Amino acid sequence: MLHSLMSGVTPGKCSLVAGLLVSVALCGALPGVARAQSGAQDQAMAGSGVEPGSAPNSPERPVGFAASAPADGVLVVLASSAELPAALPLSAAERAALVAAIAGEKFTGAANAVLSLRGIGTRPRLMLVGTGENPAPLAWSEAAGKAAQLLAGEDAGVAIIGAGSAEAAAEVALGYRLGQYRFDRYRPAPDTPVPTQAVAVVVADAGAAQAAYEARQAGVAEGVRFARDLINEPASVIHPDSFVARTRAAFAGLPNVEIEVLDEAAMRRLGMGALVGVGQGSPRGSRLMLVTYRGAAGAPLALVGKGITFDSGGLSIKGGSGMEEMKADMSGAAAVMGAVLSLAKTRAPVHAVAVAALAENMPDGNAQRPGDVVRTFSGKTIEIINTDAEGRLVLADAVEYVAARRSPFAIVDIATLTGSAVSALGPQYAGLFAREDDVAQRVTALAAQVGEPVWRLPLHPRYADAVKSDIALVKNSGNSPAPGASAGAHFIEAFIAPDMPWAHIDMAPTMWADSAGPLTPKGATGYGVRLLDALAREWRP
Repeated sequence: MLHSLMSGVTPGKCSLVAGLLVSVALCGALPGVARAQSGAQDQAMAGSGVEPGSAPNSPERPVGFAASAPADGVLVVLASSAELPAALPLSAAERAALVAAIAGEKFTGAANAVLSLRGIGTRPRLMLVGTGENPAPLAWSEAAGKAAQLLAGEDAGVAIIGAGSAEAAAEVALGYRLGQYRFDRYRPAPDTPVPTQAVAVVVADAGAAQAAYEARQAGVAEGVRFARDLINEPASVIHPDSFVARTRAAFAGLPNVEIEVLDEAAMRRLGMGALVGVGQGSPRGSRLMLVTYRGAAGAPLALVGKGITFDSGGLSIKGGSGMEEMKADMSGAAAVMGAVLSLAKTRAPVHAVAVAALAENMPDGNAQRPGDVVRTFSGKTIEIINTDAEGRLVLADAVEYVAARRSPFAIVDIATLTGSAVSALGPQYAGLFAREDDVAQRVTALAAQVGEPVWRLPLHPRYADAVKSDIALVKNSGNSPAPGASAGAHFIEAFIAPDMPWAHIDMAPTMWADSAGPLTPKGATGYGVRLLDALAREWRP
């Protein structure tokens, strides 16, 4: 499909373009127009048209619950100290050997400490994983995730013992599912099939543990894994249209779900020039996708995610080093959809709407230019200084649209927005911006609980000056006198009503893991799904 020349949305009401088009009609087509028309058939197919593969990811171990451990297979003991639980399925001699090994290796049960042993009894392997003293729910998940990664190649079933309650056992199951995630669908099949024997989380009341897991953690696991799959896929596979298709498929058949998708024509009619402008250099059309889950009455919580399915920088093009990671510039959109998928799958008693602002930022003869002025859904104007500051542009239209059409009680946006946040925080924290202390405290506390920590960064009136424009309301770049992450937050704030509770999460530092953590294998982390899921369940109007 031939993509429109320019965004199709003029920055103001005066129509200089109309006169230009009349001149073109009278005097003959402009060379650029002729080239665009002659290329229409080539642009009908974006990309090569050849998919990189059709195989799914390799199968993983199913995770369930049992009242007792099988007699064979690997035994994992979750321990908060050097003391072993009383009821272990070990003989006296096996227990004595394990106690001796604990003393010899000075295992203390510290969080995520591991003692792995072979040759004790008939089991192929005994493993102790520390939870730390007085383990919180996250500690149970992380210990299980650590075990999952260490046992990925172990050709035997797995029993995990040590969780003393149904709730703790449910966290163990969640941790194992997150820890064993892998994205290998485009790799050659291994010579030896990956082990798929079951995992049994051993707990006295297995039925209660199953019910607790299905009420919350099963949905979280599905949401995180859905987000990771979207992010790990190459940009030739996940673009605005296919993101929409994958998301529709994930929500198919779930009750209380409503999906709305705006294509470029609809967005032009609504005056959404900021979002459409970002994608005007790509043959793949931009989209705005809203998924509403209504599990309760009242106003919804709006979760808005940046969805740049590939970010070349546009005409302000990036350097080649690391550009391949820009397939992950839609991690915010993946996070909001994963969170609402979790809520819908578990029928949570909440009302939430996920918004994905989807575009591909590419250089082209029709691409947006530095110096352009675009108009948003509400009629506000933006001067384009740097086409590589595109995420804030798509968010501007997205937050305005959801505020007008869904009347949320609060808005949380999440985006891989700035390198400045990466420089400030490193890979351990996402940046958090909020105008109200109680909003910041709520998000910070829940982020720590679920293991997706944030660090609050400053909003300041002087920093807001960095995005003021001489010819429009705001400009999309210009850090002086503000740090880059703060300038980006203030830009988005310009499109949020002053009385709207709002938080902005800059997840650029946490979108990707260069090495594995207990719950995040190397690659896409799926950051934000657990945090937004918790926020939606806890925050009420």
